Amino acid sequence: MTRSAFRPTHAAIAAAILLAGCVPPPAAPPPAPAPSPTPVPTVAASAPVDWQDRAWTPGTWTYAQDARGSRALYGRPGEDAAVLVRCDRAARAIFLSRAGRSPAPFTIRTTSVTRAVAAQPTGAQPSYMAARFEVNDRLLDAMIFSRGRFTVEQPGTAPTVLPPWAELARVVEDCRG
Repeated sequence: MTRSAFRPTHAAIAAAILLAGCVPPPAAPPPAPAPSPTPVPTVAASAPVDWQDRAWTPGTWTYAQDARGSRALYGRPGEDAAVLVRCDRAARAIFLSRAGRSPAPFTIRTTSVTRAVAAQPTGAQPSYMAARFEVNDRLLDAMIFSRGRFTVEQPGTAPTVLPPWAELARVVEDCRG
């Protein structure tokens, strides 16, 4: 039997193998950063700049006659009218009234005319402010023939955006009659 000779290279290899078992494995690389969420563009909800793009004030026109003449009311059923247009036959005048108390003039905007008109309290409850028009006032025709809408505005209040429906024209024609 031969004895194997102990060689220093065998010892070095054995030591390296033993030491390799004691060394911890290399650390895992850090996780990749999570992708940041893609920003979702937001659109600011604001009133359209052009009055002709604003939605109508909620409501509908209704027409009625009484002893004084005829009238068209605009608003929601079961609520006080937002706007009232009345023909006063005795006075041969048309009154446009808007809910509120502000003594500031109305600004009426149509597709062809914009005009400020004086407003006075009506004395009614709830409070309304009214502007008086002669029956032949061309602003009435501009409201009737405005494309899609016209507005009645006062400083400090939201504009009332109205459709130019037949009820308005009928009151004006009743007074001109």
